Amino acid sequence: MKKITIARPGYPYIIAALALGTVFLVVFPPPALLFFSLALFFGYFFRDPERLSPLTRDSIVSPADGRILKIEKISEPQFMQAEAWKISIFLSIFDVHINRSPYAGSILYSRYIPGKFRAAYRDDVSSGNERNLIGLQTEHGKLLVVQIAGMLARRIVCWIKTGDTVERGARIGMIRFGSCTELYLPLHANIKVKEGERVRGGETIMGEFAKSYTKKCS
Repeated sequence: MKKITIARPGYPYIIAALALGTVFLVVFPPPALLFFSLALFFGYFFRDPERLSPLTRDSIVSPADGRILKIEKISEPQFMQAEAWKISIFLSIFDVHINRSPYAGSILYSRYIPGKFRAAYRDDVSSGNERNLIGLQTEHGKLLVVQIAGMLARRIVCWIKTGDTVERGARIGMIRFGSCTELYLPLHANIKVKEGERVRGGETIMGEFAKSYTKKCS
């Protein structure tokens, strides 16, 4: 039987719900069931399953669980400063909310941008919502992961910092409750997913780098 792991940010929510449920069970039982149910929901929401990334070296994995909303070619001005593939992933409250590194490399860029909390499936969340940018330098060039808060998500958690080295599939943070995660890839990456597809963080192959293209980290 596999061990069930819960992400550390979930413990305060679970403990608070259990404590309130216990208090109400003693002094006024009717609301107790609500708080015990919330504790179960928080345990489910903050679940942190182990994931096995593909063995192929040039594969780029999904940074999040969820459904692909859009794949488009745009200009990315913040970190890559070039034309790039942008893949937007919507996470509902039922998805695992752990974010993972799409590829192995060094964290060269990290920037938190405050903003609004509009629904994460809207087209304008990239520029208007609260978000956190994580720029990764790899042997094939630059990649960017953007954590975006949604209408219910009011807390973006990032576990890495500039200068860190990460492996493909490594945990880099999470977003509490409904949200969106964006992945920006260089144009020489071959996209392997399509709009509407469901993906799993750290496992689903989003794209592949051509073996003939290798750009060493500077």
